[in-house]
Amino acid sequence: MEDIDQVRKNRMVLLLIAGIPLTMILAATWLWYFVVRGDLDLVATLGTANRGTLLQPPRQLDDYTLFDQSGVAFKYADLDPRWSLLIAAPGASCNAACERTLYVTRQIHVAMGKEFNRIRRLYVSEAKVADTVLDFAALSDQRPAPADFTQLLQSEHRGLKALVLQPGGYGSAFAEQQDTADTWYLVDPAGWIMMSYNGEVPYKDVISDLKFLLKNSSE
Repeated sequence: MEDIDQVRKNRMVLLLIAGIPLTMILAATWLWYFVVRGDLDLVATLGTANRGTLLQPPRQLDDYTLFDQSGVAFKYADLDPRWSLLIAAPGASCNAACERTLYVTRQIHVAMGKEFNRIRRLYVSEAKVADTVLDFAALSDQRPAPADFTQLLQSEHRGLKALVLQPGGYGSAFAEQQDTADTWYLVDPAGWIMMSYNGEVPYKDVISDLKFLLKNSSE
């Protein structure tokens, strides 16, 4: 009788162990469902005084048609999972606000130190890099602007991935820029555009947000 009871106990333990991963997956799926719907403010629930503006609901970057500079279709899901600082620019020009945002996000990325490799930067525009015109005379650090946009990215922003957004989707993907031209975005490792920032947010506050998110993220 004791052997039968022990076997039953062992089976219960095995069932509990096997059920833990499934329970975690279901709980995570349930949680993110309500985040996407806008019913749950996850960052506020975790207790952070975030400095950026949460997008309610967040937008999935892969819902928009994107291409790389060679014209090949791009999917965020195909990249290794990282948090992304996304700089968006409409049309076929990069003005002073665009250059300033590129500069600020680069400085933030570098300032993340040991967490540098858990973050990437994306540049999204409706035009290819080669077709983009520079609409400013000097860089944010007061040096003369390079000859063209291609040279700017090669000399000042190595590692940044430039993408082309199919015309027609910019207004819905980056609606916040209608109010503030220097708005840029934070994309989570799963491809959700989940927070926006602009020039009024000090870079130290952005770093504080990023450190909190990275601390509470497995990616």
